[in-house]
Amino acid sequence: MTRIYQCLLLIIVLLCGSSINLIAQDLPHYLTPEEERLLEDYNRQRQVRSALPDAPTSPVRTMAEWEEIEGLLIRWEGTWVRPLLRDITRYAQEEVEVYIVTQDSNSVRNYLSNGGVPITNITFLDEESNSIWARDYGQWTVYDNEVGGKRFIDWIYNRPRPDDDVVPEALATLLNVPLHQTINAPNDLVNTGGNFMVDGFGTAFASELILEENEPGNPYGVSSKSEAQIDTIMKNYMGINRYIKMPVLPYDGIHHIDMHMKLLDEQTLLIGEYPTGVADGPQIESNLNYVLNNFNSMFGTPYKIIRIPMPPHNGVYPDNWNSDYRTYTNSVIVNKTVLVPVYEEQFDTTALRIYREAMPGYRIIGLDCNDIIQASGAIHCITKAVGVDDPLLISHQSLENTGNTSTSYQVDAYINHRTGIEHAELYYTTDTTQAYQAVNMTLTNSPTDTWTGYIPPQPGGTEVFYYVDATANSGKNQVRPIVAPNGYWNFFIEALTGKEKLSLNEVVSNLEVYPNPAVEHGLINFTASTSISGRIVIRDLLGKELMEVYTGSFTEGNNIYFANVSHLASGTYLISIETNTGRITKRLLKE
Repeated sequence: MTRIYQCLLLIIVLLCGSSINLIAQDLPHYLTPEEERLLEDYNRQRQVRSALPDAPTSPVRTMAEWEEIEGLLIRWEGTWVRPLLRDITRYAQEEVEVYIVTQDSNSVRNYLSNGGVPITNITFLDEESNSIWARDYGQWTVYDNEVGGKRFIDWIYNRPRPDDDVVPEALATLLNVPLHQTINAPNDLVNTGGNFMVDGFGTAFASELILEENEPGNPYGVSSKSEAQIDTIMKNYMGINRYIKMPVLPYDGIHHIDMHMKLLDEQTLLIGEYPTGVADGPQIESNLNYVLNNFNSMFGTPYKIIRIPMPPHNGVYPDNWNSDYRTYTNSVIVNKTVLVPVYEEQFDTTALRIYREAMPGYRIIGLDCNDIIQASGAIHCITKAVGVDDPLLISHQSLENTGNTSTSYQVDAYINHRTGIEHAELYYTTDTTQAYQAVNMTLTNSPTDTWTGYIPPQPGGTEVFYYVDATANSGKNQVRPIVAPNGYWNFFIEALTGKEKLSLNEVVSNLEVYPNPAVEHGLINFTASTSISGRIVIRDLLGKELMEVYTGSFTEGNNIYFANVSHLASGTYLISIETNTGRITKRLLKE
């Protein structure tokens, strides 16, 4: 369905009369004109069956997508999307329980069985619903005091689809999980799940749609709220301490960030990339610059960025009216499996390779989304995770490449469970075809639940692979990454011969600074032919060092760093890449 066809569909809806039930089972991701007229009255009459309107009394933590889950919620839809729902069920049921919302479970069973999908690890919810977009109206899992009791949070859905809006209550009742809803002023918050991503430690990302839908004069009939008031609601209900919001994209009609970005872990952002100057590319880059210039990861270090193409449709991009908004970031992580939308092999092979390199050990599965993307959504949009009842939380900032060949490599991990941690081990190897070596970790900082282990020093030229394994006092066991030992963190020990003897000009090329002249921030971009340690500094024309931008390892391939130069006076400066083999300099004009 091209955008022209979408518009024709909306015209037909308007001509067919006032009842939205005419297309109740095939509603698109976006808001139809008929629904726009129903919004305010709908929310005034909004009914709930059994939920808590107040926020949890204990501090809560919203789980991240890469954490352990016990279930995945989907809504069974009309014929146009059933093949995709069947494939999601096929792979998800091998990891978790699949909760399918339908009033015709026998028909679903027959369809799955005829497609070779066994009826195992499937629970049917006999509930009506209006659409497949479970990401937007489904429940969010939070935990008391980080790893305590499980609760569900439910916002006011930003669509007048009453049957969708009660799905979280149905699931909460089935699983006997407390459900809190943001339904009463001043906490009557309208929000949508595709426009919310969280790192599991209190940082969340969204587009400014969240502000627009709750501002004075909003069409939803909810109380007007300032940004500070919205932040307070998210803190009280979801434990969000840092709510990062970015301008909406001009060509993404639904303004959901999962259409162009994804958190892969606490410090890694997967970002959709268009050709220079095309479609939403400029706004995505502007938003990314805003994030990198103003926020660090939970570890206090810059976010790592992985780019993934936004593929064209029939050779054109969304700034052409006759194009679908194809995206690879709209994937879902289901424990050890990642389900990725695919469209055409010529683009898909690159996208799947990027996922496999970024998430070693995970089973990366591509699922055909050519039909569903016509309705402005893909896999992430129609799935919603159900967190486990008993989380064992492990967080670790992966080690960077190093030239150290003489002292051990310290590995710190945050490990927490409601019963406490009995023991933890660090496993490492320099050859993934051989067995891992175990090292005991010790509790080195009890107030912060920090456990520490040491990998013995390795010779230059070695690649080290490692993971963390922890067991709670209750006997609960967990590894991180969750796919270990098949998946791992890794770092390189840089050899002091060979590449270290190369001159810097032989290693670094294509040094550019953008924008140049700069006003507040500068983007430093260069290519390295191999990994090497060094630093980036800014000097005046006399060579005096004014500021250090970065010190550490540069990775093989493209490197991007951001420098805040707002405090520098107007004039000309030198940006230098410096290693023990030389210096490369580029002039920067500061306005």
